[in-house]
Amino acid sequence: MSKRDFYDILGVTRSSSAEEIKKAYRKLAIKYHPDKNQGDKESEEMFKEAAEAYDVLSNPEKKQRYDQFGHAGMGASGGGGAHGFSMEDIFSQFGDVFGGDDGVFGSFFGGGGGGGRSRRSAGSNIRIKIKLTLSEMKSGVEKTVKYRRMVQAEGVKYATCKQCNGSGSVRRVQNTFLGQMATNSPCPVCSGIGKMIESKPKEANEQGLISQEIETSIRIPGGVAEGMQLSMSGKGNYGPGGGSAGDLIVLVEGIAHDELTREDNNVIYHLWLSFSQATLGDSIEVPTLDGKVRIKIDAGTQPGKMLRLKGKGFPDLNGYGTGDQIVILNVYVPTKVNSEEKALLEKLAESENFKPSSKEKSFFDKLKDLF
Repeated sequence: MSKRDFYDILGVTRSSSAEEIKKAYRKLAIKYHPDKNQGDKESEEMFKEAAEAYDVLSNPEKKQRYDQFGHAGMGASGGGGAHGFSMEDIFSQFGDVFGGDDGVFGSFFGGGGGGGRSRRSAGSNIRIKIKLTLSEMKSGVEKTVKYRRMVQAEGVKYATCKQCNGSGSVRRVQNTFLGQMATNSPCPVCSGIGKMIESKPKEANEQGLISQEIETSIRIPGGVAEGMQLSMSGKGNYGPGGGSAGDLIVLVEGIAHDELTREDNNVIYHLWLSFSQATLGDSIEVPTLDGKVRIKIDAGTQPGKMLRLKGKGFPDLNGYGTGDQIVILNVYVPTKVNSEEKALLEKLAESENFKPSSKEKSFFDKLKDLF
């Protein structure tokens, strides 16, 4: 099942402000909150779907990737539904959305559906680079990469935080013009985790984490471009106290091709013809990312003429067709000629057929004809 558009999920547009996006998510989060729809699996999925959409559209970097590449730019692993998101990840957003940790929203719904839930910090993202050829960018490829990330060390023992009694939050009651209002905030002693490290292995850091080498497979979709960033959810560093893992951000770098270059979704190739080939015509093999193809050069071909090879470019990541290969024809002019060649050229120059005409189209006119 294909994933829904994040903008459609929240009922906003690409031009919506950050505040409008937050407001739309707040409305959906209240509507589909698990405490309000207990046992309703459909509402739970809508709740998760809205949270995933907000996670992307509220983050400028993720939003930029999504606007440019769609869902393909958000998950190199090709994952499906809402849904590397846990309920804990979702509730951790509420401090930003509803103003101050679980805040009013947590009080209204009994602490976000769990009453006394600890708030484990998510781990940080990891960024790596991956080099791809133009052929790999066109067809897509699966790459195996190795990198190091922080994971929970074995043998770490925890004790319940005495300040918050394991809840991860402290409750404050404030007097307002509406009466008393209770709010929850992260415990300042355990940073919202709800527990403290009692003992740990020597190699673990103060958060109970150790560095571990990871090998993972990354599926790169066809149509990616240099500079694009792909995100693999949950492949980054783990957070302290059993916190969820951050993401692995994969930056695509291109490997230059010997003969072909890329412009948007088109492939560009410069073909050099001899004077006789341009004048008399020829049949010539040219390289493409799918192998060599033979093209016809018409007699009387002019320098700067462009030939279009349909469908020989890059697929659009969002499914809007495929680019072409543009073959730009150039005529080679020798820098030196011998006496015999000079005599032949001087004789040809006397012919009216070899004298330039002012009626010839300019390069820009030829470009207009191509498109």
